[in-house]
Amino acid sequence: MNPGLKCSQMHGILVLDKPKGPTSAACLADIKHQLGQKKIGHVGTLDPMATGVLVVLLGEGTKLAPFLGEGPKTYRGRLRLGQTTDTLDAEGQVTSERPWDFVTPESASQAVLAWLDMTEQEIPAFSAVKVNGRPLHELARKGLAVPDVVKPIKVFHAEVLEVDLPYLNFRVRVSPGAYVRSLVHSLGTRLGCGAHMTELTREHSHPYGLDQACGLRELLTVPGRLGQRVIPLDKALPHWPCLALTEAQTRQVRDGKWLPLTELPGPGNRALLVDHAGTPAALAEAKDKDGALRWAILRGLNPPQDATGNRA
Repeated sequence: MNPGLKCSQMHGILVLDKPKGPTSAACLADIKHQLGQKKIGHVGTLDPMATGVLVVLLGEGTKLAPFLGEGPKTYRGRLRLGQTTDTLDAEGQVTSERPWDFVTPESASQAVLAWLDMTEQEIPAFSAVKVNGRPLHELARKGLAVPDVVKPIKVFHAEVLEVDLPYLNFRVRVSPGAYVRSLVHSLGTRLGCGAHMTELTREHSHPYGLDQACGLRELLTVPGRLGQRVIPLDKALPHWPCLALTEAQTRQVRDGKWLPLTELPGPGNRALLVDHAGTPAALAEAKDKDGALRWAILRGLNPPQDATGNRA
């Protein structure tokens, strides 16, 4: 791409439809270097094999990471019975093969629904989770002993979409940080024939869905699309109420002071605070202080001004 076509630094959220093949980090590197987005991050890593919603954070939007990563995620996937792999998905080496023909469509479907009863899972050896500062996948690739790491999870919804044994298509909604390939592995263990994941698409990462996503190729081919696709900061948390500040309150908030809820009432216990011009000023949460509820500043937001004096 012509370097002269790079965009200025954007501030907000980009919902990317990640393609199969590259890592999440590689997708961000393309956006960073080819589209001039030096300040960039993301929420919820997708494995190279996986596709779908990858929430990309740009500029001041990187400050929203803790609040966009705490919601549930929905996936559509496909699994194969009778084989296990070292990565628990089709990207890995086959580690065992077992007969699966004793499994019925009914028993396979019941095994998917059994995910609803799970409260914890073992983290895959090939994952980015760190133990003593080292990613598990680094240990696994070097053939070193990988410690067992178990984490709590919640499965909110599980359904079977199609059964064509030894393959089965499913949809599942899980708590953040849950590994769907680990769910598939547990299903294979429960059935006694082994299983691994062959396809995975993230359909929704609260509060964003595939219907809002843009393909990576489209962005890189038509750089002007980036500005059209970025969700601005004031709309980046649609599940949070937006409260308008007076000029005096804006100065207080930018100084980090807590505002009494009596001066700025609003629904819920979290809010996006914007100045009189509608520019995001801070993320706030209602907390008790000195015997009264006040808006505690969680993160200050300060999008830079452009050459005309308007907020970028």
